Amino acid sequence: MDRMLSSEEAAKRLGVKITTLYAYVSRGLVSSHPNPNGRSSLFDLDDIERLAQRSRGGRQSESRLATVTTSVTQLHQHGGPFYRGRAATELVATLHFEEVAALIWNQPPEDDWSPVALGPCPLVGTLDRMRWALVVCGANDPLRSDLRPEAVTRAARRVIASLTDVIATGPTGGDGDAAIAQRLAHRLGARDPVAVAEALDAALILMADHELATSTMAVRVATSVHTDIYDALLVGLATLAGPLHGGASQEAHELLVRAERDGVATALNEVLRQKRYLPGFGHAVYKSGDARHDALMRLVEPLLDPEQSDLVHEVIALAAEHRVPLPNCDLALAALSWGLGLPSDSGRTIFAIARVSGWTAHYLEELTEPPLRFRARAVYSV
Repeated sequence: MDRMLSSEEAAKRLGVKITTLYAYVSRGLVSSHPNPNGRSSLFDLDDIERLAQRSRGGRQSESRLATVTTSVTQLHQHGGPFYRGRAATELVATLHFEEVAALIWNQPPEDDWSPVALGPCPLVGTLDRMRWALVVCGANDPLRSDLRPEAVTRAARRVIASLTDVIATGPTGGDGDAAIAQRLAHRLGARDPVAVAEALDAALILMADHELATSTMAVRVATSVHTDIYDALLVGLATLAGPLHGGASQEAHELLVRAERDGVATALNEVLRQKRYLPGFGHAVYKSGDARHDALMRLVEPLLDPEQSDLVHEVIALAAEHRVPLPNCDLALAALSWGLGLPSDSGRTIFAIARVSGWTAHYLEELTEPPLRFRARAVYSV
């Protein structure tokens, strides 16, 4: 009971008057505690939160964030994300990533996907190289405050190309006219870039946007103060970096490495003991399975050796036998990176490059909304 609210803050959290709050006390719905100042009462935050949860079926508590209306992506329980009304899982068979980006941006397709001349890149990890590249892209744009859609999407194309160009492994330069997936295959050091490019193109499409994911929400908050596109994308990249978001596929990659080394049962048991969950399994939205996983695995599996394919299936089968939630897109990204001998953080790299397109779409959409509309309401705890 170390988190206590004053009567004013408790009433505000419940969205009621103070007199109503004390009526709840008299009815035994919530307990009050003496305030050391002797003039009022204190309320336990957890008790108030529980009462607020119960009350949502009736009187609504005060909204704490703006409602976000979007036309970019809709999530379907069984079909996955739909971009502008079109299923991402179907777009992988008909369009390339560059065309899907134009669809998401609601702009005509463009052929210019050339990177910025960045100069010597620092010898740091991939994610830090991408952050550095994004900052340099902004610094080299003399009109970075131009918020017209054509200017914003031009900047986004250059950012995507530049982030691809600074990936640490593989040759660089000389392929400025190639598709982003083809460049990415080279940068990641794929042994057969041509064969891998198709799977990478699908991964980029499937990861392009996912409605109001955490990083996307961060981008929209930054956009609401009319920051330029480079700074907004930097906010998204920073948020995506966490292991519970863009970094989840790297943990799934490590799970497959351990399964190959120690055996499937041992690896899954050890990971469950350490983390209490299996990376690459379960999703807050897709309770019946992540359609993105199935769509990507159809292209990844032919690239795997038979032994690798068997191991992935064994991992999924053992998890299913013990009623672990179904696999998600992070496991498919992990199978791609692990099976093809790519760097362990390749899933996060693919995720970040792809998601720049979605962030840009939400950036453009947020610019049409009233500025400064995101103001969370705090409940002061004593």
